[in-house]
Amino acid sequence: MGHQGVVPGLALAGALAALAIGLGSLVPVVGGPVFGIMAGVAAAWALRRSAPALLDRCRPGSAVAGRHVLQAAIVVMGLGLPLTEVLGVSGTTLPVMLGTLGIALAGAWLLGGLLRLHPETRLLIGVGTGICGASAIAAVAAVARPAQERVAQAMGTIFLFNVLAVLAYPLFGRLLGLSPQGFGLWAGTAINDTSSVVAAAYSFGTEAGRHAVVVKLARSLMIVPICLAVHAWRRGRRGPGPGVRSAGVLRAFPLFIVAFLAASALAAGGAIPSSWAPVLSWLGSSLITVALTGIGITLDPAGVRRSGPRSLLLGGLLGIAVGATSLLLQACTGRL
Repeated sequence: MGHQGVVPGLALAGALAALAIGLGSLVPVVGGPVFGIMAGVAAAWALRRSAPALLDRCRPGSAVAGRHVLQAAIVVMGLGLPLTEVLGVSGTTLPVMLGTLGIALAGAWLLGGLLRLHPETRLLIGVGTGICGASAIAAVAAVARPAQERVAQAMGTIFLFNVLAVLAYPLFGRLLGLSPQGFGLWAGTAINDTSSVVAAAYSFGTEAGRHAVVVKLARSLMIVPICLAVHAWRRGRRGPGPGVRSAGVLRAFPLFIVAFLAASALAAGGAIPSSWAPVLSWLGSSLITVALTGIGITLDPAGVRRSGPRSLLLGGLLGIAVGATSLLLQACTGRL
C-alpha cells in the first residue's frame, strides 16, 4: 500500500492523540497514553456503527501508528537512557524476569492442559504472556508453524489483556504504594506487549516509564533462546525436519531493540547534549500517545471473540499469576 493509504489512519491517530495529550496534562494521574488508547477505542466503536467504510480506510494508518510509531518512540527514549544504566537495570532485575517467565511457561502448560487447550495454543499464549506479546507469538510461530487459527486465538487473547493491563496496573500500583522503580519493574515483567508496558508505566510516572522500558526490552531478548528451545522440542517430537526458518524469526524479532541499544550507546558516549533531554522526553511521550491511540483504533472485538472462553481464561489466569509472582519476587529481593 502506498503512503497515501496510511494518511487517514495516521491523521486520525494524531488528532485523537493531541486531544489525549491535552487531557493527560489536565489529569496526570491518568496520563496521555491511557487517554489515547481509550480515545482510539471510542472512535473505532463510533465509526464501526456510523461509517464502517471510513474505519476500514483508517485501519492501515492506525496499524502503522501502533507499530512503527511506537518503535520510533522507544528509540527516542534510548537517546535519554545511557547504555550503562540499561545494563545495570537489566542485571539487577534478572531474577524477577526469569521467575515470571518460568511461571508463564509452566502455568500455560499445566493450566492449559487442565483446560484441554491444544499444546500449540498453550505454547503461544505462554510465550506471549511471558515475553512480549504479539512479537513473541509471531517469532515462535515462525519456528513451531502452528495452525493459523491457534495463532489468531493467542493474538486475540493477548491483545485483550494488554488493554486491560493499561487501565488496571496504574490503579493497583498506586493502591499498593509502589515506588516508581518498583512499578516499572512490575509493569516491565508482568504486562505482555511493549506498547502496553510503556502506556501503563508512563501513566504512573516518567521515572517508572524509563525503568519499565529497559526491563521490558531486556525481557524481549528472551525470544531468541525460547525460539531455539521450541525448535529443539519440535525436532524431538517430530524427528529431523527442516531447520529453523531464521528469516522468519528475524522478521518477527523486534529489531528496534537493536536501534534502541544503539541510541542508548550514543547517550552513554556523551553524543546527546543534556539540553535535549526535555525535548526528547516530550517527543517520546507524544509518540507513545499516538501509538496507543492507533492501537485503540485497530482493536478488533471479533478477534477477541474468536479466541474462545478457554483461551481467554488461560490468558487471564496467567496474567494474574505472572503479576503476583513479579510482586512476590520483588519483595523477596528488596526491589519494591
